[in-house]
Amino acid sequence: MNLPDVDIDFADREQVLKLLPHVPAMQRLPNGNRQKHKSGVYFHPVPTNPFTGWCDLDYQQSEELGFFKVDLLNVSLYQGVKSKEHLDQLANQEPLWDLLLQDDFSNLLFHLNGHGDVLKKTCPTSVEQLAAVLAMIRPAKRYLIGKPWTTIMKEVWTKPESGEYYFKKAHAIAYAVAIVAQMNLICEQLGFNV
Repeated sequence: MNLPDVDIDFADREQVLKLLPHVPAMQRLPNGNRQKHKSGVYFHPVPTNPFTGWCDLDYQQSEELGFFKVDLLNVSLYQGVKSKEHLDQLANQEPLWDLLLQDDFSNLLFHLNGHGDVLKKTCPTSVEQLAAVLAMIRPAKRYLIGKPWTTIMKEVWTKPESGEYYFKKAHAIAYAVAIVAQMNLICEQLGFNV
């Protein structure tokens, strides 16, 4: 079954989860152990482990059986956003792209923290290129790092036949826009005029 992949971003997901009855998703590790999924929850009845309170099925098995997981994500950038208009302004303003080449700056950004080497090899200068970088830091597309942008953009959004984890374009673009907003918010908080 091919269910939609839904991610919802929050400044503090725990505040939302206190208000909504839910069952945390479970994921099986390569060694066979189980762990609570970092962000996935179910808002409808699912088989539940009475000892952990988590879904008793791996989130991938659950999807195959038609259970619908929603990922609630903490995105700290929203803590500094004053209003919808402020967020729109931050997201639509062209950032200082060269800041991505500075580890001290890129390590402040969600999803990009610790990936300064990839940013320096690719030097993204648009939302679409930044989205491609987000895809390339996932296992299935790492082979594209260091390739020309024409090659990257031709291959980065194709679903891998191997089944390896990759980032879908819609998610990557959404996160790239959020990172642009975060870049501009940091600059605003530091008093930089962009």
